[in-house]
Amino acid sequence: MIDIQYLLWLQEIRNATGGIFDEVFNGLSKFAVDVMPFLPFIIFWCVDKKWGYRFLMTLGIGEVVNGIIKLTVCAYRPWIRSDLIEPAGDSKTAATGYSFPSGHTMSATCTYGTTFAWQRKKRTWLAVVCAVLIALTGFSRNFLGVHTPQDVAVGLIEALIVIYIVGVVQEKINGDDKKLDILSIVGVIAVIGTLIYITQKSYPMDYVDGVLLVNPDKMMNDTFKACGAFIGLLVGSYLERHYIKYEIPFGSKNLPVLAFVGFMISFGWKEFFAPATLVAAFGGHWGNFVARCIMWFFAVAIWPLVIRKECN
Repeated sequence: MIDIQYLLWLQEIRNATGGIFDEVFNGLSKFAVDVMPFLPFIIFWCVDKKWGYRFLMTLGIGEVVNGIIKLTVCAYRPWIRSDLIEPAGDSKTAATGYSFPSGHTMSATCTYGTTFAWQRKKRTWLAVVCAVLIALTGFSRNFLGVHTPQDVAVGLIEALIVIYIVGVVQEKINGDDKKLDILSIVGVIAVIGTLIYITQKSYPMDYVDGVLLVNPDKMMNDTFKACGAFIGLLVGSYLERHYIKYEIPFGSKNLPVLAFVGFMISFGWKEFFAPATLVAAFGGHWGNFVARCIMWFFAVAIWPLVIRKECN
């Protein structure tokens, strides 16, 4: 198992350095999944609406596809495969999905990679920074002992494919609402199919000393989040395109403040309020589904209305 040997080598480096790099790489990982997913909201609200949609679609599709692959392969985390692996921090209890492919790498590549595609001809330095951050985030998953190299590689490749396809489709459609409506219907059907698939398929049920190694119900939570977010995006974008027709109020002194407030509302909802209300009431599956649906619908349909009203 060359992959496990590689992780053990990194673990030796981690231990030999007293864990001084752990927080740096953990911070990179957390930033990629806790902060960067809000970048599409900011871009949509106050920078470039077309690219905002591209960011949202890329991340939304990427998360759903990643969830499908994870729940199909059902690969165990490195520390389950080998007792010698001791991941950094609280990964053993905090890990929210199967190992393959890496969700952190996928998410980081979707956001940083789309920024690279957007800025590579305008701000080369920013594109280079994004490329470096993709590499560092992927490496951090190995260094921390939470993913194998193949987990990271496939998460990266998956995201690059999604980035490319979304970009090509967006250019071909070129704002054609009828085609977008058809794709939205296809997206809803795909989400329904995904939910049926992940809830009805079989999962490995391996026990050690009478204890279930990995609970499939817990492993589904991230995919329910992804499906909810994507439904919120599809419904919200339909309303925005046909009725709201949001135009960024460039030059308004209120726009930066409103973007920051919108970010704080979304962040607070995701991190604090939704877990304490909807998830607590309806559980990790449908609670997360509804919570993420509301958050992405808010970003695409509700907050643009607020911005337009306050910036007039």
